[in-house]
Amino acid sequence: MTTSSSSDSIQKAFLKYQHVFVFLAPLLFIVSVYFLAPTSGSGTGYWLEYWWLFFFFLLGATIVNTVGISGSALFVPFLIFIFPLLAGETLDSQTLVKIGLISESFGLSSSALAFVQYGLVDRKLALSLVLGAVPFVVAGALLSFVIPAPVFHALLGLALIAASVLLFKADLGHEEPGEASSEEAEVSADGGPELPDDSDKLGPAGVETAEDGTVTRVDREGDDYSYSRAGWLERFGNYSIGGVFQGLAGFGVGELGIISMLRTNVPVRIAIGTNHIVVALTAVLASLVHVFGGAVVPGGHSLDLASTPWNMVVWTVPATVTGGQIAPYVSAAIDTELIKKGVGILFGIIAVALFLMASGAV
Repeated sequence: MTTSSSSDSIQKAFLKYQHVFVFLAPLLFIVSVYFLAPTSGSGTGYWLEYWWLFFFFLLGATIVNTVGISGSALFVPFLIFIFPLLAGETLDSQTLVKIGLISESFGLSSSALAFVQYGLVDRKLALSLVLGAVPFVVAGALLSFVIPAPVFHALLGLALIAASVLLFKADLGHEEPGEASSEEAEVSADGGPELPDDSDKLGPAGVETAEDGTVTRVDREGDDYSYSRAGWLERFGNYSIGGVFQGLAGFGVGELGIISMLRTNVPVRIAIGTNHIVVALTAVLASLVHVFGGAVVPGGHSLDLASTPWNMVVWTVPATVTGGQIAPYVSAAIDTELIKKGVGILFGIIAVALFLMASGAV
């Protein structure tokens, strides 16, 4: 067996059983936290105190992963506005960042694998967008140590308002998938003799790129999509601006990036799936810079693991992982017009929350 065929076999086996690996990750995380993490309390009462967060983060993770945006876009406003009403206590900004980063990293990774396994990721688009966003994410994360919080809250609120307007104006009529025959659907996972195939593809999707640049993709359910990867300049602009905000606050690249893909005629489900890879990788990068970057920035800070509310994240992590696995099925089932309106309204709500934070009203 050649190295290439062996690698392909391992890749297919991993993606086939990715849900097993995905759910083992939070289990190992919880066990490690329980036995190894420095905590401020102990006993059953401590570990079960925030059990109800599971349901809120499950709903939030399903929503954000369905529309392809960062988890912190919902988690942070929830922890600022809703959590104090239910828990009777407020969380400082350091704690908000830690909960958001830890929960988002698991949830995004889970959902990204699920979308790859479903066949809704354009790896060439994802790779180019990640590479283009990296310097902006790093710059934004380093700037977070010196820029006042109200300033970037206000800027991000304005960006989301603009994104919401652009989304409602975007023509999404191009993204409806075609229906493959039942025989085609059965063999679509391996390309098949009459379907497009790409030996280097990730996931089960059949992929073919014509000489004129038109991409034809068949997902796991046999639905086919045709689109072009043109529009690099607009996507670069959105992902660079979004990358700066991703570094600053942990979200932004997904919210602005999804708009550029929809406006450049990438089908909405492919845009959402591909955007997950970009958001997941940039979120991990931003997390690392936030954790370790304070040591190289004058007056910076680093995250103190000893003060992390572990009795909260042991519930939020499995919730975000579960929501990430559910998202591709919700995305495939919901009408795309409903997705468009839902994302636009969601952006508006988040923007209002950010403006309130910037003004000091909360």
